[in-house]
Amino acid sequence: MLRVFLTIVLPLVLPTALYLAWVRVAGAENAAAIRWQALPWAWLAVAGAVLLAAVLLLVTPHFGTSQPGIYVPPRWENGRIFPGHIEPKP
Repeated sequence: MLRVFLTIVLPLVLPTALYLAWVRVAGAENAAAIRWQALPWAWLAVAGAVLLAAVLLLVTPHFGTSQPGIYVPPRWENGRIFPGHIEPKP
């Protein structure tokens, strides 16, 4: 769940969150008067999509790569559970 948040949700929302924070800090006296229709939604959506694409291109090659060796599944022996692991190839 955290991986999905960091690789998909955060890149999509980050440009909008940064923009809204900048608007609040830059125009602190008029921050409440900003109309939601006046925000650059198209630019924020494009920036989020570009950031998402960049994150997915950089992160995806590292996920799903197999480790060399033989997978040994978890097993139950003498009332104890031994977790699964990967043993090096002989």
